[in-house]
Amino acid sequence: MSLQVEKLEHNMAKLTIEVPAEDVEKALQAAYLKERSKISLPGFRKGKVPRQMIEKMYGPEVFYDEAANHMISEAYGKAFDECELEIVSQPKIEVTQLEKGKSFIFTAEVAVKPEVTLGEYKGLKVDKVSTRVTQKEVDEEIEKERERNARTIDVTDRAVQDKDIVTLDFEGFVDGEAFEGGKGENYPLTIGSGSFIPGFEEQLIGAEIDKETEVKVTFPEDYQAKELAGKDAVFKCTVHQIKAKELPELDDEFASDVSESCETMEDYRAEVKAKIKERKEREGRQKKEDQAVNQAIENSQMDIPQPMIDLEAKQLADDFARRLMQQGMSVDQYFQLTGLSEDKIIEELKPQAEKRIKTRLVLEAVVAAEDIQVSDERLDEELQKMADSYQMEVDKLKEFMGENEKKQMKEDIAVQEAVTLIADAAVEG
Repeated sequence: MSLQVEKLEHNMAKLTIEVPAEDVEKALQAAYLKERSKISLPGFRKGKVPRQMIEKMYGPEVFYDEAANHMISEAYGKAFDECELEIVSQPKIEVTQLEKGKSFIFTAEVAVKPEVTLGEYKGLKVDKVSTRVTQKEVDEEIEKERERNARTIDVTDRAVQDKDIVTLDFEGFVDGEAFEGGKGENYPLTIGSGSFIPGFEEQLIGAEIDKETEVKVTFPEDYQAKELAGKDAVFKCTVHQIKAKELPELDDEFASDVSESCETMEDYRAEVKAKIKERKEREGRQKKEDQAVNQAIENSQMDIPQPMIDLEAKQLADDFARRLMQQGMSVDQYFQLTGLSEDKIIEELKPQAEKRIKTRLVLEAVVAAEDIQVSDERLDEELQKMADSYQMEVDKLKEFMGENEKKQMKEDIAVQEAVTLIADAAVEG
């Protein structure tokens, strides 16, 4: 095999690969042996037709596709290893010569990892984030916990109030005529949730159990059902059941129930305040890192080849499909529900893919510029954290990891340390 490399514009390259004629003959013979069981000719048992007879009947090209696929797979793999380019896309293959008795020549157009020219990445200005915790924030957090610990009780001695959970029948009419999709039975609805069109839920306040109530609304101009958009409607509603949340008292008993370490409300308030502050510090740190890294990206220069973006977007789409399957939904079901397609999702993911590529390239460039090295001891620390999260022995985890995985982990750690370096050097203002 011979290889020629031609560098093209925008970090693209063309590999011209030539396979010797004797290897072409071997590939054609292998293709014949693979395909002969499918071919029959009069006078011969199926699978026993000589290659020469098949080629005479169907032409010498009959085995070209199978032979070419085999040679491309094998020869491109060797070229990938030999060319010393950091290829970051799938190859675009074009066959330029395939003929019996001659060498096989094809080209592979590929994207090459672009070089990055770093701009300023230290001393960047970022927003100052306050980590001060107000009494209102503490009260709101405690109220959320109170809501989470509320119990639901049946209500029979009053009408519907805001925040009640009701079960109702309803039927909608436009100009006195019932419309499709406007009817529901034993429908659960939380008053004030905003689940129904504006004005609907508020008019149920005051409704009594098993007494019909009329609700008058106007469908929004941008309503999804075009035949109803902007029209006035009347819904005849009957509430069959009212449930209300009964909130626990904010006392020491509540504090000890919701906290493992607090016995009094005073202690619990202090704990909530500390947790909010910790969360704000964590979010503030993330915001600082994001702002600083984004500026470092803007200050840098790089020419990202389109096939590199296409491949990253495809990988993001594959990741999304795997998450769907973990949630019990197939990709086809998702497409049916949303009206989307794989091509459309990939197209929508391209801006995100480009941002991810730029981020990684800039951070890798900072790693190189700062000569950030990750020791084996540092790697062991991360492996120990992983082992703890999986509740397994670290030695067992190491057994599952090859040298490539460890190398990748070191690179990821170095990139994260580059993020830390950029953020630590940033100036808040």
